[in-house]
Amino acid sequence: MNKKFSKLVKGDKVAVLSPSFAAPGRFPDVYKLGLERLETVFGLVPVEYPTTAKLGASAEERSADLIAAFQDPAIKAVIATIGGDDQVTYIKNLPAEPFVNNPKPFFGYSDNSHFCNFLFLNGIPSYYGGSLFTQFAMQGEMDEYTVKYIKHALFEEDEFELIASETYNDQGLDWDDASLLKTKRQHWLNEGFIWNGNKNTEGYLWGGCVESVDEMLRHGVQIPTLEQFEYIVLMLETSEEIPSADYVFRVFRALGERGILARVQGVLVGRAKAWEFDKPNTPELKAEYLKQQQETVMRAVRQYNTEIPVIQNMNFGHTDPQIPMPYGGKVRIDGLNKRIFAQF
Repeated sequence: MNKKFSKLVKGDKVAVLSPSFAAPGRFPDVYKLGLERLETVFGLVPVEYPTTAKLGASAEERSADLIAAFQDPAIKAVIATIGGDDQVTYIKNLPAEPFVNNPKPFFGYSDNSHFCNFLFLNGIPSYYGGSLFTQFAMQGEMDEYTVKYIKHALFEEDEFELIASETYNDQGLDWDDASLLKTKRQHWLNEGFIWNGNKNTEGYLWGGCVESVDEMLRHGVQIPTLEQFEYIVLMLETSEEIPSADYVFRVFRALGERGILARVQGVLVGRAKAWEFDKPNTPELKAEYLKQQQETVMRAVRQYNTEIPVIQNMNFGHTDPQIPMPYGGKVRIDGLNKRIFAQF
């Protein structure tokens, strides 16, 4: 990646946007908490835009907010409120110049995979994670682990080791009940990163949500070239839709058939979300789901590449605590010692 931007300092202004679903218009109390955390935990000044809380805003309106936030020199970073499901319909139509000429860090994941890919193609790194509703407005208090890595992304320029959290959570609390915003979520013991392969390698991170990458492939959205994939470490994770192992296999197989898996320098997989309000799986069912997906990923990748390291159960994507992964940033994999380092 050839674009660089300055790190933030306390007192800087940050844009809070809704490039996908305008969750602030549906859950104002959660939104307010997220804004408060930006100020109290990080010392930043949030700036709202016309469509941040506008339910049903058009693609043109949301595009205008993205362009305005990047072109405003007073805005030092852009933070998405949450994901959604329709960025594939308009991100590809964004003009490149406002972003290329005004690079700044963007934070978001899930449907925001499309915007992260757009920035990557224009030489601009971003951070896959750190959405306002899901990380900053975490019920009870923000996870210390999440805060540490968001501070790396916002304020510190260095290489940091990615270390597995001691516990994890993937079960939400109802945002319609404002009283639950003071309740801490239940956490479970984390088994840590799961390694396969001991090769030392490095590359630039690209990828995102499996369902979003699937949409890029099936709709012919521009992604990196096969030549570029030779310098990429692929990162993927699945959403709250909790897709089947068969679905995950087909998406990985599509990446294999396109020649991508044969070329990448490694594969990082976020811990799969295995519980949702409409799929309240028991701990036993969650464990079985995770096991099936992990085995499926290995079966798919190894059909096309037997050498690269594959690290699963990582702290990014639809899981907490969370690392905002430096999308387009350099990651270094020490396969012999089972350690991962990323440039923030």
